[in-house]
Amino acid sequence: MTVEAAVAEFRERLDLERRLRPFEPLRCRASDAGTRTLHLDDFAAIPFLDGVSGVEHYQHRARLRARGGDVYVASTPASAGYERYCREVLGLGAVELLAVDPAGNRLAIARACMENRALLDRLGAFACRGGLVVEPFLGTEAIWDLAAAVAAETGVRVRVLAPPPPVTWIANDKASFEDLVTAVLGAGFLPESRRSASAEALARSLLELSETGPSVALKRLRCASAMGNEVFDSASLRRRGLSGTVEIVRGFLERTGWEGGEDVLAVCWEPATSSPSTQWWLPPPGGGEPILDGVYEQILAGEEGVFVGSRPSGLAAQVEERIVSQSGEVANALQRLGYVGRCSFDHLVLADGRAVFTECNGRWGGTSTPMNLVDRLYPGGRPPYQAQTFVHPELKGLRFRQLLARLGDAVHDRGSGAGRFLLYNVGPLEQFGKFDVVALGSSRSHVDELMAVELPRLLRLP
Repeated sequence: MTVEAAVAEFRERLDLERRLRPFEPLRCRASDAGTRTLHLDDFAAIPFLDGVSGVEHYQHRARLRARGGDVYVASTPASAGYERYCREVLGLGAVELLAVDPAGNRLAIARACMENRALLDRLGAFACRGGLVVEPFLGTEAIWDLAAAVAAETGVRVRVLAPPPPVTWIANDKASFEDLVTAVLGAGFLPESRRSASAEALARSLLELSETGPSVALKRLRCASAMGNEVFDSASLRRRGLSGTVEIVRGFLERTGWEGGEDVLAVCWEPATSSPSTQWWLPPPGGGEPILDGVYEQILAGEEGVFVGSRPSGLAAQVEERIVSQSGEVANALQRLGYVGRCSFDHLVLADGRAVFTECNGRWGGTSTPMNLVDRLYPGGRPPYQAQTFVHPELKGLRFRQLLARLGDAVHDRGSGAGRFLLYNVGPLEQFGKFDVVALGSSRSHVDELMAVELPRLLRLP
């Protein structure tokens, strides 16, 4: 099926023309470039993030996208010294942080903005100084409702630099994304899977798939970073039989808070030689075709493959060309459906040389956030680098200013160009001994040494 035919089929099947019509007045256009922007990383629509230590502090990743004159919203305070670091050391411009206190859910900051009269008034005053673009982590219903509220209050131009919710969930719902890939590219570009909302049917599917590979998995549809995945040994499931596998499925559904009715994926967990991602920017109408921003190798932990970091790809050229070609066609289809903004695709390169998709991340994330920061600091071209989460129990209680002191002149300074480390997502440091870091090197091997040897040495860790 051609991209045009796939898009037409999706539009008709999902009734997108009707469902997208209410969002049209707020949709961003290329002509809105340069408008001052509100950034907010509202994670409320992503399940299971409560298991990520310090996740409420991840809202401050939005600061790295903001430019001089922009604002961003968070429900947690910035670490002492972090704003000065962003302005004076990284040269990211003067940005205002607006604090909001969402009752009951510190991740649901868009709804909290609408319920806070004083903050909504401040956003309205900000919008009246030349319009407003809202650029979120994820284009959820709450984001568009907030933009609509500001527009209604002020009567000025407000736009959202993200896909409308019906398109957001085509990208971020694993079953819908599978349907799109198959419609655009045909069969064979995804691991074999089944879907059902029945524990018994999922158990039968797992047992069927267990005959095709050493491992199988269950996947919830709208999770991030493998949080809703669980991997099972195929031989072990076969020994348990149907009744035992049904109990395993029911345990998974209970652990993941499944409320019934929503499909779950049973998949063949393919052994892979690498797990790259392709990073794309899908411009708003009038901005041209999708732009490839890079191919990255993901750093994954554990059997479920939880994301912990990334680095620019060192894969063979023919492998990169294959995944770029495949993902480019899907990106083109998403853009035609109405997708706007940051988007990435996760792939597996299999032992036989085939490349398959695993999911789409229709949002800002753990690879695109540091990529964007490095691109801001190095507009002439990226140096070799690696971005990852660094966690150590002996760092608990350490404050951000103390972290800066330990690293000393190894912290990268934009003005002088000296220093090898960029620091961000530092909110979880004091409580959890956790922060995110980019190591900038002269080669891949140099970056490896910086991350594995030099950083622990500077931090005085064993």
